[in-house]
Amino acid sequence: MTGAGKFRLPGFGLLAVLAVSVWALAGGAVASANTITVGSVLPPGPTSKPVGEIDTFLNTALPEKGANLTSPVSGVVVRWRLQGAKGGPFYLRVLRPNGLGAYTALGKSDPATVTSAGLQTFTTNLPIKAGDVLGVEPTNAADELGYSTAAGAAFTTIFPTPFEGATVPARAPTSGEEIELSAEVQPTPTVTSVSPSRGSVAGGTEVKITGADFTSASAVKFGTLTAATFKVESDSEIVATTPKSSKVSTVDVTVTTLAGTSPTARGDRFTYLGCVIPKLKKKKLGKAEDMIRRAGCKVGKLTVRHGVTRKTGKVVSQGPAGGKVVPRGTKVNVKLG
Repeated sequence: MTGAGKFRLPGFGLLAVLAVSVWALAGGAVASANTITVGSVLPPGPTSKPVGEIDTFLNTALPEKGANLTSPVSGVVVRWRLQGAKGGPFYLRVLRPNGLGAYTALGKSDPATVTSAGLQTFTTNLPIKAGDVLGVEPTNAADELGYSTAAGAAFTTIFPTPFEGATVPARAPTSGEEIELSAEVQPTPTVTSVSPSRGSVAGGTEVKITGADFTSASAVKFGTLTAATFKVESDSEIVATTPKSSKVSTVDVTVTTLAGTSPTARGDRFTYLGCVIPKLKKKKLGKAEDMIRRAGCKVGKLTVRHGVTRKTGKVVSQGPAGGKVVPRGTKVNVKLG
């Protein structure tokens, strides 16, 4: 089963799935992030064939229902699989098609050596964008890859293997076969809403962040400020405590995982509420009081020098000082002279 929000476990039987379910019900913590499968569905019984030369091999058509030829999301490849391969080491390659029969090389995994012709799984951390495709690169002409026959399938090769960043054409595709290569992509997290969406510059507001792909989040930020605390409640919810801010402003709330940082969007905004204390020196009392209230603060203690009245006096000092950012409702003391 593939598609956004689905998790596919090729090569694992029903007993393995049931074992995981029983362990989870017994109190075990399943912390794996949701992933999306890209590439072959890995049909059983592949035919192993020598590569003959060191090319980049990639599928160009996958007819099976639910198969993703290109990545439907941006994120990071966390695992990849070969079936029917022999020899190695092999590299997983990320390629970006230009729509004209050529591909741009955008990164490759660490080398991986297979131990059998059966299903082999390798871990990696390889960035990928929506629309990218996957290829596999052998390192010896005697290496073998696994192929399966399917009407409507096709694969192609790029020779020689491309340099990083190079855009190179592929050969004419071979029809009727696909390479048994697949990978799991962990999507970049997304933030859709923040509640409450306002809080004091003093920090300490508990905020529920809603979105997707939050599992294994490593950071939550309010603008450039790191959350005072955060807890991943589920793949779609995080509870975070706002840090203290030195500005009255609206910021984007972002979540970071190994798949990247959530893109900014309208729903991720949080507004810091506060009072920027006005500069009151030489202002008459009535004007000063009006400025204090408009800023969101309160009028505090009033001191009047001898020989000065509330009507004739002007502000000679204040506390806190003008320009300071404080929580709303903070009292501002004024001295007239």
